[in-house]
Amino acid sequence: MTNSSTRPLVTIAIPTYNRASLFLRDAIEAALRQTYPALEVVISDNCSSDDTPALVREFHDPRIRYFRQERNIGANNNFNFCLQQARGDYFLLFLDDDQIDPDFVQTCMDAAGDRTDVGIIRTGTRMIDSSGKAVFERPNRSAGLSFVELLRAWFRNETTFFLCSTLINTEGLRAVGGFHSKHNLFQDVGAELKVAARLGRVDIEEAKAGFRSHGENMGSAARIQDWCEDSLELLDILCGLAPESEELIRHEGKPFFCRMNYYLINNNVAKSLVSMPGRIKMYFTVARRFDYAESPYTYIWQNELRPKLRSVKSRLLRQT
Repeated sequence: MTNSSTRPLVTIAIPTYNRASLFLRDAIEAALRQTYPALEVVISDNCSSDDTPALVREFHDPRIRYFRQERNIGANNNFNFCLQQARGDYFLLFLDDDQIDPDFVQTCMDAAGDRTDVGIIRTGTRMIDSSGKAVFERPNRSAGLSFVELLRAWFRNETTFFLCSTLINTEGLRAVGGFHSKHNLFQDVGAELKVAARLGRVDIEEAKAGFRSHGENMGSAARIQDWCEDSLELLDILCGLAPESEELIRHEGKPFFCRMNYYLINNNVAKSLVSMPGRIKMYFTVARRFDYAESPYTYIWQNELRPKLRSVKSRLLRQT
């Protein structure tokens, strides 16, 4: 067994803003509990107005490097600031509301054989609720798939891409420009796949990290037009990463992203913010953006009209 001085250094980066009373303590503790010996923890405080500085000072650990922004530079700029500060061979962008198992980094580096030239190292992912309870788990069964087949598996909802369960090659990530997309909604997936296409990947089936789903998830209030634009931009990027399979990727990708944006209308973006007629209009907006690759009518019926009819029926029955 190699020791911490000879194993590749891994950076766990925690960008944070006003989470001192919520999840930040758990995130720092999860990073410091890692069984892997060669580790640094970069915390970038995006000019929080709460007790974040005092909370970080409670941790007397030389592996922590704490930075505080003089002004709020925006979430995505904070992500890329963390990347700029990273000294590790691999980089984990660990959002302060997610989870990682104590052996997450160890499992990843053991699977990679301590190589430093792998693009991304992925485990399976758990979805957790606001209290940290696992809602469901998705193993990563992508081992052995080519890059194109990996994309197709994603389009079939057989695999997912989450930051919390992915170590990214630091220099590879810098080489592709870090995290960015037009509206910074798919910047994470785009970055992961760009690096994977260049440098390859290692896949681990077991879930070793958890993505927390709650009302404050970044992007949950973004306009559906922005999601559509980022989806189409990402689809173009994917086609560019595998030009020999562009027709196939576009053919299977369009309905996938169309369905995803339908889902966002009903569950994240507009369910409680827009009236039913407004949401129906949004379904057709999405359909047009993706050339009607997936018909909106089934989704409108299932998510809008049928629930409304049931509500009316129930009200009438109570009146009789």
